[in-house]
Amino acid sequence: MTKTLHHRACHLCEAICGLNIEITHEAEGPPRISSIKGDPQDPFSRGHICPKAVALQDIQEDPDRLRQPHRRIGDQWQAIGWDEAFAFAAERLWAVQQAHGRNAVAVYQGNPSVHNYGLMTHSNYFLGLLKTRNRFSATSVDQLPQHLTSHLMYGHGLLLPIPDIDHTQFMLILGGNPLASNGSIMTVPDVEKRLKVLKARGGQLVVVDPRRSETALLADRHLFIRPGGDAALLCGLLHTLFAEGLARGSHLPINGLEQVREAILPFDAASMSALCGIPAEEIRRLARDFAAADKAVCYGRMGVSTQAFGSLCHWLVQLINLVTGNLDRVGGALCTEPAVDLVASTSGGHFDQWRSRVSGLPEYAGELPVSALAEEILEPGDGQVRALVTVAGNPVLSTPNGRRLDEALAGLEFMLSIDLYINETTRHADLILPSTSALENDHYDSTFNLLAVRNVTRFNRAILPKPEGALHDWEIFVGLAEAFAQRAQVELKATLPPARMIDFALRKGPYGDESSWKLSLQMLDEHPHGLDLGPLGANLAVRLRTVGGKVEAAPAVLLGDLQRLARQAAPTAGQLLLIGRRHVRSNNSWMHNYHRLVKGKPRHHLLMHPDDLLHRQLQDGQMVRIRSRTGVIEVPVQASEEMMPGVVSLPHGYGHGRQGARLQVAGAQPGVSANDLTDEHLRDGVSGNAALNGVPVQVEAA
Repeated sequence: MTKTLHHRACHLCEAICGLNIEITHEAEGPPRISSIKGDPQDPFSRGHICPKAVALQDIQEDPDRLRQPHRRIGDQWQAIGWDEAFAFAAERLWAVQQAHGRNAVAVYQGNPSVHNYGLMTHSNYFLGLLKTRNRFSATSVDQLPQHLTSHLMYGHGLLLPIPDIDHTQFMLILGGNPLASNGSIMTVPDVEKRLKVLKARGGQLVVVDPRRSETALLADRHLFIRPGGDAALLCGLLHTLFAEGLARGSHLPINGLEQVREAILPFDAASMSALCGIPAEEIRRLARDFAAADKAVCYGRMGVSTQAFGSLCHWLVQLINLVTGNLDRVGGALCTEPAVDLVASTSGGHFDQWRSRVSGLPEYAGELPVSALAEEILEPGDGQVRALVTVAGNPVLSTPNGRRLDEALAGLEFMLSIDLYINETTRHADLILPSTSALENDHYDSTFNLLAVRNVTRFNRAILPKPEGALHDWEIFVGLAEAFAQRAQVELKATLPPARMIDFALRKGPYGDESSWKLSLQMLDEHPHGLDLGPLGANLAVRLRTVGGKVEAAPAVLLGDLQRLARQAAPTAGQLLLIGRRHVRSNNSWMHNYHRLVKGKPRHHLLMHPDDLLHRQLQDGQMVRIRSRTGVIEVPVQASEEMMPGVVSLPHGYGHGRQGARLQVAGAQPGVSANDLTDEHLRDGVSGNAALNGVPVQVEAA
């Protein structure tokens, strides 16, 4: 028996923590993982890991994980060969499009797509051949408003200013809980230590959240806010900054700031207080404290994206950083300069070039909001979706009104899934194509290096051999593309393996052949712990991709949405509003099938303030029935003073009991799907992003 030590970054969340993974090799049998620990030599994560990293062993050894293509015949699954699988998929998809048009095939890409570089580099090699406008992804149940705001203001949806957490003196967090998420649209390993250092150097941390979250418990100040009220709070803050002369100049070229100043006049702190539930004087105080800090940053995350004014929220966040002089400033919000620069190598994107057939929702970057997927399948007529391709996704559990989508999938003519599991969504598929596991793959974090709080880079080599007969994800897309191209009689362009693409991008990037770094894949192989390329710095002025080369502070579509906010009704007395929550041990629905992550205290309960329980004559721990427009579920309730009165919280990603799913560990877990209560008709008015927070519900004894 021998042992080898390998260095790799964890791919399970955005923090990309460095790992030391020990592999045991025995005379007989495949190599196996014997130890997973944090890598103290990783210059970015510095030895930190969270509980998810050790679950990589569970994923690798999971008996439920598919190892070869499976075709569904009735309610049975039959293993088939790759060539047969590719031909079958191409034949069925081609037939649907020939009979009903290109848009009769839809595509859904899930969250793991950005955690696996083969999906990033090669998925469109096949999916692009379908030429369908019905493309959807997890983006529109998460960060779509952030991308759209950057597209409108800076000219590119990936020009996302990141909090300079290591140098700021005042950090304002809205709708984010980085101690549970490990950072999000802010790649920041060991965020707890970084926030404690912020406080130790005399800085302040303020958290605005309807729940006193793990991050809020660490903060200097926590403000409860009515779900969906963040846009009102942000308007009140911006109004105060203007009205009290707290704005600073900016070195950035700007268009439209006077239009913003005029448009925000009606939205003073006093009038916004009723909508957000925060006293007017507290709003003014927060604005003054933010402006008084030498270096400050306002950071809004998923909680402000997934609400009815998500785009307005992210626009206002950018404006608050801009008018206080903290945008593109050390200690404020800065754009990265990644080694693989997706901003430089991709187009700025487009918005609202077409709309969905049924509800008329706008596309962004070629994708429609996933809230429209079920109705596009169910609504008869020209252009009706009749076939679906899913890639590493479980939209039955992760998108609004999951039960309706579940019903829609059952009626499809054909469904293809590129996935490791037979889960709540893929159980409807006619064909499932599984790739190799992550540890059998190379990987490069092109997305999360783009969002990191320092400029870092590393290449992760596979640490386990590719099993005989298995294909990497990118090879699956090549096989599908070749089969479909043959059926459609079109010529494919040649493609390279992902590693070759990354090597080319590194050499052409800002640290490549023309720089002193001269980065290449070979160089990264020589630095298996990764490389720190330096702190973030001001660069937005030269990276702007807008037509006029200026920050567009007043996009017409966002100015117009202020009028919708002005018409917002006051809160209904006694109403309960549902919000989600996450835990450091889970990452959406697909992390519940691993023993190391589901052990411990149950985390599936509905959280409710004791006063709300008392008012409804409910007891801590009893089963309750939750009702919304879309559904009814039953779950235990837990009294919690961390909840704002009038707000209840249910974690997402549960509800694994659907017949036909083959997830032994997850299926044995309690809990229900929060997205059986969320409403596909509740959406951000600008982007169409799902409004998963602030859903009106009733709670009663079961």
